Amino acid sequence: MFIKASLFFLSGILFSFSFNDKEPMEKRVTEIHQKALTVDTHVDTPMFMVREGFDVGQRNEPPRSRVDFVRMKEGGLDAIFFAAFTGQRERTAENTEAAYRMAHQMIDSTYAACVRYPGLAEIATTPADAERMENLGKRAIYIGMENGFPLGTDLNRISEFYERGVRYITLSHSRNNEICDASTDANGPEHNGLSGFGEKVVHEMNRLGMMIDVSHISDEAFYDVMKLSKAPVIASHSSVRAIARHPRNLTDDMLKALARNDGVIQICLLDDYVKDPDTTTVRYKKMTELRKIYNSSFESMSDEKKAAFRELWRQTQEKYPKELPTVADLVDHIDHVKNLVGIDYVGIGSDFDGGGGLADCEDVSQMPNITREMLKRGYTEEEILKVWGGNFFRVFRKVEELAAK
Repeated sequence: MFIKASLFFLSGILFSFSFNDKEPMEKRVTEIHQKALTVDTHVDTPMFMVREGFDVGQRNEPPRSRVDFVRMKEGGLDAIFFAAFTGQRERTAENTEAAYRMAHQMIDSTYAACVRYPGLAEIATTPADAERMENLGKRAIYIGMENGFPLGTDLNRISEFYERGVRYITLSHSRNNEICDASTDANGPEHNGLSGFGEKVVHEMNRLGMMIDVSHISDEAFYDVMKLSKAPVIASHSSVRAIARHPRNLTDDMLKALARNDGVIQICLLDDYVKDPDTTTVRYKKMTELRKIYNSSFESMSDEKKAAFRELWRQTQEKYPKELPTVADLVDHIDHVKNLVGIDYVGIGSDFDGGGGLADCEDVSQMPNITREMLKRGYTEEEILKVWGGNFFRVFRKVEELAAK
C-alpha cells in the first residue's frame, strides 16, 4: 500500500511538472523571438500586389497570400525582403523590356503599400533601418530582385535598381539568362557558369554594395561567383542538398565555400527544398505536368490564360493535398549547416507566396514555431538570434562596408 501511494504521489508530481513546464517554454519562445531582430529574406508577395484587389495592409489568409503587414506583426517578423520577381522568357529585346517594366511596377507597388500604411511599414535600404523601425513598431520592408533578366545586357540598370532601393539581385531563375546558367534549365548549361557579362555584373554589384544572391544559379555559376566576388554573398532562399536532393539546394562543398566567403544560406520553407517528394503519388505526377507547362510557356501566356493556369494550379493542389514537411524538417537543415560549417552561416528565407509553406508554419504569423523547435533542440539564445537575423545583417553590413572603401 505504501509503495502504491508513493508511486501515485510521484506520478502526480511528474504530471504536474510536465503540464506546467509548457508555460515557461512558451514564455521563453516569446522572449527570445521578441528579442531577435527577425528577417525573412525572400517572399514573392509583390506578384499579388500588382494584381487588382490585393491589399498587403490587410489580413489575407492562405492560400490567398501568406504575407501581409498584419500577420508580420503577429508573428514577430521585423523585416522582410519583397522580391521583384520576373520569370524567364525568350531573351528578345521586347521580352527584356517587359520584364524591366514589370520589375519597376512591383517596386512601385511596394513603395505605394508603405505610403498607404505609414504606421505599419516603411521602405528600408540599410541594415540599420531594421532596428530603427523595430523600435518604432513598424515592419522594415526591403526590396530584392529575383532574376537578373530585366537587366538584359545593360550594366547601368544595376545602379538604377540600386537607387530604387533594390539591395540584392538573384542572378537567374529557373532558366539560363544573359548573366549565368540556372540550376534547373532543361536545356542544360549555356555559359558553363557565369557569362562574360555576368562577371561584370558581379564586379558592379560589389562596387555598389548590392548583395549577390546565388539561389537558383547553377553549381558552376556558384563557384564562379565565389572566385570573383570581393564581398560575402547570400543564398536568399535555398536549403541543403544532402537532405533534400533538389538541384536548387546547396551541396556540402558549396556550403563550405559559402562559409569561407563569410556568406549565409537562408533556409527555404518550400516543400521540395525541405524534404524529397514522394514521386509515386497522383499529386506529384499532376504537379510535375503543371510545372513543365509553367517553365516552358507560362511567361508567354496572355493575362487571361495566366489567370486560368493559376486557377488550375490552385484546384490541383486542393484536389490532391500534399502532406507538407514540418518545422522539425526545416530545422534539420539548420542543424546540418551548424554541424558542417557553424551557426554563423545560416538564416531563414521562406519563399512565402512563391511556394513556401510548411504544415505548422503556413504563413508569417507562425514564424515563432521555428524559434520553439530550435529551443527544443537546445539552441542557445545567441544561436537563435544569429539564425533569425544576426548572420544575415552581418553579411549585409560587410557588403556595404567593402563598397564604401
